[in-house]
Amino acid sequence: MKHLACILGLSAFFSQPAFAADLAPGSADSAWLLTATALVLFMTLPGLALFYGGLVRTKNVLSVVIQCVAVTAVVSLLWLAVGYSLTFGDGRDAQAWIGGMDKIFLNGVGPSAASGGVPEQLFFLFQMTFAVITPALVIGGFAERIRFGAVLIFAVLWLLAVYVPVAHWVWGGGWLAKRGVMDFAGGIVVHLTAGVSAMVAALMLGPRRGFPHMSMPPHNLPLTAAGAGMLWVGWFGFNGGSALAANGLASSAIVATHMGASAGALAWMLVEWLRYGKPSVLGILTGMVAGLGTITPASGFVSPMGAVCIGLIAGIVCFFATQWIKRGLHIDDTLDVSPVHGVGGVIGTLLTAVFAAPALGGLGFSSDTTIGGQFAAQALGVVSVGIWAAALTWVILKICALTVGLRVEDEHETEGLDLASHGERAYNE
Repeated sequence: MKHLACILGLSAFFSQPAFAADLAPGSADSAWLLTATALVLFMTLPGLALFYGGLVRTKNVLSVVIQCVAVTAVVSLLWLAVGYSLTFGDGRDAQAWIGGMDKIFLNGVGPSAASGGVPEQLFFLFQMTFAVITPALVIGGFAERIRFGAVLIFAVLWLLAVYVPVAHWVWGGGWLAKRGVMDFAGGIVVHLTAGVSAMVAALMLGPRRGFPHMSMPPHNLPLTAAGAGMLWVGWFGFNGGSALAANGLASSAIVATHMGASAGALAWMLVEWLRYGKPSVLGILTGMVAGLGTITPASGFVSPMGAVCIGLIAGIVCFFATQWIKRGLHIDDTLDVSPVHGVGGVIGTLLTAVFAAPALGGLGFSSDTTIGGQFAAQALGVVSVGIWAAALTWVILKICALTVGLRVEDEHETEGLDLASHGERAYNE
């Protein structure tokens, strides 16, 4: 009886009111998705550009900014040409692995062609913003030491070889979707792929000159804080927009997003406070991002209290993952993409199988799957995508090395990429 009472108590703790009746699809859904699209693009420009720009040293601020802008432009045009079609087009016999070419250059995709109750052209645009921010996140793994030409080639090849196939597997009706993998807004598609690829890139390029002995603190934390605030707000469009409708699911995803971010920020801050004696601005901001990335795959499936638990776990685990990778393994993932987004994406994807359970207030699973069965499906998604992203990223970076080269010359790295690669200074005295 005690165990039964405990289970019932947990169920009440995690439960939430039933979703409001879904609004009929139409102009309200389109208006919300237009807003969400703008919010997600806002996450990359200016959000991620400012967040990353404040974290690097003064001599490399503009290099990060131009990389974010260039990746946005390149990926947007590539998504228009073939990316969208290969992700969401009909793949015929190969549908489980890659989409078809029936929608290249938006063939047949117009403002009046409905897709899930909204114009398919709008759906194309919304999904484009996800395709944009994912390779932009990887920039943090090799910041301050990579050639600009290599960044451009990497963005093109990585989108086609890593992002597009994985997005099709999970969201385009591919083989992982057929196996019941749950990823509401990109724990696997966005954060896991970016985190794994950033780790591979950091290992292949090697550490920055002076790492780990030389101090390399962020040059402008207020700039980072401004970018982080933009990410937090933009994430409402990232997760809430993934409902593709102005309904109860969208509002529930936004509530989960906010609670996960809040819990992640406070968890990281408290662990850091206990460990080092002082809470830092950098710490609470990083914890917030960890909470956001970790709640992403679960945001449309869990209750608010489930989101709080996921955020707390994210803040603690990602904190120690960052310490271990940087100080233990001495891997120079410049802006901690792998321990924050990669580890967070794994945690959130696996915990979706736990906190989506109806007993804990979640929406349940798509069939008669148990928690164990769903966990196995989530683990399959994590392992398969992790291996794919690591292997293909290695191949792509080898191609970059053989063509334009990967790493800048030592003197250019010492001088800073702003001047050496772009002939500009962020701050003129």
